[in-house]
Amino acid sequence: MPLFTKGYTAFTRAVAKPVANSSLLTSMANAIQSAAGYRALGLRADDLIPEENEVVQKALSRLSPQEHYDRVFRLRRGFQLSLAHHLLPPHEQTKPEEDICYLSPYIAEIEAENQEREDLDAVIVERKAKS
Repeated sequence: MPLFTKGYTAFTRAVAKPVANSSLLTSMANAIQSAAGYRALGLRADDLIPEENEVVQKALSRLSPQEHYDRVFRLRRGFQLSLAHHLLPPHEQTKPEEDICYLSPYIAEIEAENQEREDLDAVIVERKAKS
């Protein structure tokens, strides 16, 4: 018998309850994100996505000017705070409801466009024989 059977069954029972599942997972996700520390620097989760990728570069170009300005401001402020070994005061830190995905939808859209382009490029067109 496996060593973790008792814990596994308790876990599966917790996952099977939809109401408990959503609140439990939400609180766990918020705790993990708070422990990551980026919110204390005023950053959002999408600010942590590396920019060296072509897809991300294209997604950044699709941001509105205000969103782009806000991103640059958050990144610069976060770098300054990190270098100075300081954190923002609690009222200026990013709250969980403010930590929205603003770049990820563009990335998903661009990846879907690239996949569609690859699929269409791989299509083989055959002519019908004349009868």
